[in-house]
Amino acid sequence: MNENFHQRAQRLLAESLVEGIAAPDQAWLGQHLRECPDCAREAAATQELLQALRGVPVAVPRDLVARTQLRVRLRAQEASESSRSGLLLWVITAASWLLGVLSAPLVWRGFAWFGGQFGVPRLALEMGFVLWWTVPALLAAAAVLYQRGVAQGFAGQRLPRESKTPH
Repeated sequence: MNENFHQRAQRLLAESLVEGIAAPDQAWLGQHLRECPDCAREAAATQELLQALRGVPVAVPRDLVARTQLRVRLRAQEASESSRSGLLLWVITAASWLLGVLSAPLVWRGFAWFGGQFGVPRLALEMGFVLWWTVPALLAAAAVLYQRGVAQGFAGQRLPRESKTPH
């Protein structure tokens, strides 16, 4: 037999034990295990090992389920709050852009008047106009990043650990 067949059989055997495999692969693996005593022995040894591992008792703290449920609820609550604040951010951003587009001609007239009254060069007026729109957006982005950083800081904190003594 070709070495590639044995490698494929080992890969399919591992996949079948962990996540399952498609019917054609299952049929091929069954046929190969019937024809190849080495792979059949390896498959049997793997099955025996898994059965032995399933028989090993594992001690877990009594409150493990309650703590796990609490963490899942906290994570779901964080995700819900994050999605709500994300929607609000999009609405505020859209409103800001709409107001910016609608008021841009008026703001530019104000900058032009200011430049005409005080002799400010056109380049400085244009830079001021650009900054008029970008500084609030940069501040809003910084606020959002700060909020996410604070939220992740709280999410990264751990609940108190359980004692190592058996229950």
